Amino acid sequence: MKLYYSNGACSLSPHIVLRESGLPFTLVRASTKTHALDDGTDYYTINPKGSVPLLELDNGERLSEGPAIVQYIADQAAGKNLAPANGTFERYRVQEWLNFITSELHKGYSPLFRPTTPEDFKPVLRELLLKKYEFVDAKLAGKQYLMGDSFTVPDAYLFTVTNWAKHVGLDLSKFANLQAFMARMAARPAVQAALEAEGLVKKAA
Repeated sequence: MKLYYSNGACSLSPHIVLRESGLPFTLVRASTKTHALDDGTDYYTINPKGSVPLLELDNGERLSEGPAIVQYIADQAAGKNLAPANGTFERYRVQEWLNFITSELHKGYSPLFRPTTPEDFKPVLRELLLKKYEFVDAKLAGKQYLMGDSFTVPDAYLFTVTNWAKHVGLDLSKFANLQAFMARMAARPAVQAALEAEGLVKKAA
């Protein structure tokens, strides 16, 4: 499989899940600014949406949208328990979290990264995100991860978008459960490997 990604973008989520899965894959970087690959290829010729992530399968099929991609990966590595089995109620809980993160958190950050967003509107956007994080922090009480004591695919997505907080002036320090979750995630070998591969942390000596 081939994952098209941009450093530190939402594609970090399936990147982490791929490393958790143990499945073989290669990385192809696509710039979110120039919409070109490192070799100069126009990324729009590969993904007409122009966005990452995109997962290309060995048979040439291409799958876009992070929540769909991470579930696909989980189902290809069933023995890793990255998501509950399809058809179970717990699987719908995973989908519930993925939808919440994509619509309420991920898209909540988007305007804070846009240079065209008026400065006086940004405090409103940050306050909206803080309200969403209050909910997440409460749900993490007494849990190691979103679904309980085991890592599942929404955890990678929550970790990825929450990492953006420091870049947009969003102070999440009051959320103790969330902070503990982020530290727990950052310590996972697959997460460390993904962060290093994307140049987001220095490689251990």
